[in-house]
Amino acid sequence: NLAALAAACILLGGAPSAAASDADCPAVLRHTFNSLQGGKPQSLCQYKGKVVLAVNTASYCGFTPQYEGLEKLHERYAARGLVILGFPSGDFGNQEKANNKEIAEFCFNTYGVKFPMFEKTAGVRVAANPLYAELVARTGQPPKWNFHKYLIDRSGRKIESFGSDVEPGAKPFV
Repeated sequence: NLAALAAACILLGGAPSAAASDADCPAVLRHTFNSLQGGKPQSLCQYKGKVVLAVNTASYCGFTPQYEGLEKLHERYAARGLVILGFPSGDFGNQEKANNKEIAEFCFNTYGVKFPMFEKTAGVRVAANPLYAELVARTGQPPKWNFHKYLIDRSGRKIESFGSDVEPGAKPFV
């Protein structure tokens, strides 16, 4: 469960120092994506030592209200080392807005999303997104729809996959 995993990871060593090199970065996080706001390249290695929840998102999906639950998780557990990363994608039914500015405005204005979001990407066509290619290879579970979740432990070694129907606030997930 998410709370226990975050607590256990804190007790077992916490975050590495800022002086640690990217060579210490888990392989699964050795990727760079452009931020949704501003388009500046962001290395995922900045999240090493944190529990990472990667989610493929979409603005026009029946699961879109999960943004609210994801933001609540972010608010509740960020101080304990959880980081949620949103990867907007139109892979399933083309249910994402046309451009990154519209996506950013929608996420913030509709759901108050403050967790890191990245430019629109592919989650199913894994060759187009190296992080998702690695997540699928390591779990054997590709996203079947929007709001599929991958939980990566602090070491980057253990990865769990959760389907779209798993609500972010559901007790078994948390």
